Amino acid sequence: MSSRRRHSTGFGYIGFGNSQATFNQRSAKPFSKYKEKLDLEAHLHYKMHFLHKDLTNEDKQNIKAKIRSQERKLLKQTAFVSAIVFIIIAVFAYYLINQILSH
Repeated sequence: MSSRRRHSTGFGYIGFGNSQATFNQRSAKPFSKYKEKLDLEAHLHYKMHFLHKDLTNEDKQNIKAKIRSQERKLLKQTAFVSAIVFIIIAVFAYYLINQILSH
């Protein structure tokens, strides 16, 4: 398959609201981020690479569990920070509303 662009970059009007860059972008491969994480975990902790040696099912499950726990930890941290920010904004808004209504 050739590495040429799907559409030429030299064409003129393509319609209202359309960006020429939209037609020339390449989409990311699905789940590529998680494959890279799985590969990195296998390489760092088991000193092996997918291209050189196949992992056993137990090793794969251990790696998947570790990735899931990391994602869960990140989700909990994000939720915690979001809750703190929401509480701060809510208290500030409550204070402003009381100040406005008291005058």
